[in-house]
Amino acid sequence: MAFSEFKEYLSLEKKYSPHTLTAYLKDLSDFSTFASEAYDYDKIADVSYAIIRQWMVTLVEQGVSNRSVNRKISSLQAYFKFLLKTKQISVNPLLQHKALKTEKKVQIPFSQKEIEEVLALLAQETGFEGLRNKLMVELFYTTGMRRAELVQLKCADVSLADRSLKVLGKRNKERIIPLLPSVHNTIRHYLKERSQLPEIVDDRYLFLTEKGVKVYETLVYRVINNYFSKTSVKVKKSPHILRHSFATHLLNEGADLTAVKELLGHSSLAATQVYTHNSIAKLKQVYQDAHPRNSK
Repeated sequence: MAFSEFKEYLSLEKKYSPHTLTAYLKDLSDFSTFASEAYDYDKIADVSYAIIRQWMVTLVEQGVSNRSVNRKISSLQAYFKFLLKTKQISVNPLLQHKALKTEKKVQIPFSQKEIEEVLALLAQETGFEGLRNKLMVELFYTTGMRRAELVQLKCADVSLADRSLKVLGKRNKERIIPLLPSVHNTIRHYLKERSQLPEIVDDRYLFLTEKGVKVYETLVYRVINNYFSKTSVKVKKSPHILRHSFATHLLNEGADLTAVKELLGHSSLAATQVYTHNSIAKLKQVYQDAHPRNSK
């Protein structure tokens, strides 16, 4: 079953990232296969909620988590809304649907000590890859950017004169992030090493492999996981945890929630507020130190 019109809608109108597009289309393809094989339906537009519900039951029985099932249903929800918008259906079968209950996932950020230890390790490395990896860690921690955003960074997005970085976020939303002097310095050194590569294929992009081609998301994950495995015993060691650390540490030091929202590229404060739970310990300490009724 082709979903070309829906893909074009998500890409051009909703401005979803290629990663999101791939996920949505895979979910639709999986459901389409299920509806065809189990109920002999050729068009998703014709299915009832009972069939969608049975797919959910099947997924759960296969060991798929409630969180993943909800994400898959979100893909279907987007597709049915598109069909309504284009008048291909008159009723959304998911209109009364309620998401499965999920446990709240508490992401534990890296401590400042863990990050400093990783940066100390990276400071000892030399050459192109060492500088590139150091810059990756510094940018994740000092800008809070997403992994996909870092991979897509172009040389033209870096303004050494203004000491700032232009980041293209979700739905092609641009934001400008200031660069700390230390990161500005690392970028200058990295660009010098980068210019001396034997061959540069993807010249527009900031982060390259030693073969001169643009880095990919799996490589970036591997770099972060590798270095933080040397200093942290946390189960999850990923670029997203560095983004999480960026937000949490800023809030712990008294940064304004709205400012952190802008730096992260969130569309609403609600998305940023998930990081505030990690600041409770800090708030408790401030409360105990400052309240006049607390016995010192």
